[in-house]
Amino acid sequence: MKISIERGTLLKAVSQAQSVVERRNTIPILANVLIEAEGSNVSFRATDLDIEVVDKAAAMVERAGSTTVSASTLHEIVRKLPDGALVTLTDDGTAGRLTVEAGRSNFSLATLPKEDFPIMASSEYACNFTAKAANLRRLFDKSKFAISTEETRYYLNGVYMHVSDADGGQVLRCVATDGHRLARIDSDLPNGASDMPGVIVPRKTVGELCKLLDDDDMDIAVSVSDTKVRFATPDITLTSKVIDGTFPDYTRVIPSGNTRRLEVDAAEFAQAVDRVATVSSERSRAVKLALDEDRLILSVNAPDSGAAEEELAVAYGDERLEIGFNAKYLLEIASQVDRENAVFMFNSAGDPTLMREGNDTTAVYVVMPMRV
Repeated sequence: MKISIERGTLLKAVSQAQSVVERRNTIPILANVLIEAEGSNVSFRATDLDIEVVDKAAAMVERAGSTTVSASTLHEIVRKLPDGALVTLTDDGTAGRLTVEAGRSNFSLATLPKEDFPIMASSEYACNFTAKAANLRRLFDKSKFAISTEETRYYLNGVYMHVSDADGGQVLRCVATDGHRLARIDSDLPNGASDMPGVIVPRKTVGELCKLLDDDDMDIAVSVSDTKVRFATPDITLTSKVIDGTFPDYTRVIPSGNTRRLEVDAAEFAQAVDRVATVSSERSRAVKLALDEDRLILSVNAPDSGAAEEELAVAYGDERLEIGFNAKYLLEIASQVDRENAVFMFNSAGDPTLMREGNDTTAVYVVMPMRV
C-alpha cells in the first residue's frame, strides 16, 4: 500500500478514529486503526467492539492495500506535522512496518496483521430514515448531561431515542435521566421513522455522534435495529450496539400539576447560582431559592466555609416558597436554555420541579429538590 494525503484531511479522519479506541485494553489489535486504500479513497476504521467508526477520505492511491497501525501514535504524529504538508503512508506488507513521510520527517511504525482486525457484523436495520444534523445535534446535545454514570443502573447509561406522541402528533424524542434530573427533547419526526424501535444509545456513542454533527445543513442517514444503531454522513459511518435493557417509564416523573411559575433570565440565573455556590461545601453544593413576589433570593450557608446570598429580579406572582437544589444540576439545566428566559414550574419544596424555555414544550427538564 502507498498513498499520499493532505495533512488536514488525514488529521480529521484519524482523530475521529482514535477517539473511539479504548486507551486501556487487553487486545492489542483494538488499539489500532485499519487503513484501507482503494481507487481514489482511503478509509480509516476503528472499534472498541461496541462502537465502530469508518472515516473515508480522498487520497492519491499509488498502490492499493490495507494495514493496521496504532491509532494514537499515528494521530500524534499527524497532529504535530506542519499545516498543509503532504503525508505519504507506505506499507510493503512484509516488513511489518508502516512508513510515514512528510517533508523531511520520516517515521516507521509497527503494524499488526489486518486479518486480526475485528469488523462489526452488519445487521439488518428495521428502520432507515434521514434527519438533519442540526435536529439530531439538538436532541442529543440537550439531553446528554442527564445520562447516569452509575454502572449498576446500566439502562440509564445512555439516551433513550424513540418515537412518541406529543400534542401535535408523533415526534422523535430523546430522554435521559439519572434519577436526580431528567431531560426530554422533541423534534419533528423524519419521514420513514414512524416504525423505529426505541433504543438506548450509549453515552460514549452520544459523545462520538456529537462530533459528527458539526455541519447544520448536512443530512444524516440513520438506521436502527433492536441491537444496533448507525449514523452515516457522506464521509463517516458510526455504528454502535445499543444498551440491552428497558428504559423506565419516564412520563411518571414529569410533573403536570405544578402551578407556581417563575420566569427568570437564564444567563443571569446561571451566573448567580455559580457565584453563590462558590462557598458551598463540594459534597452537597446545595443552593436555597427563596421566592417572593417578583423577587428571588439565592443563598448558600456552609458552616465550615461561609455563606453567600444574591437577589434577582424575576417574574413570580405566587405565594412564598423556599426550595433547595444541587447547584451543579441547576447550572447544567440553565445552560441548556437557548432563549433568553427560563421558566420554572414549582409545586412544593419536596416535589420535582419542571423547567422549560419560555413556552416551548419541545425541551422539558425535571430536577429533584434537596433539603437545605
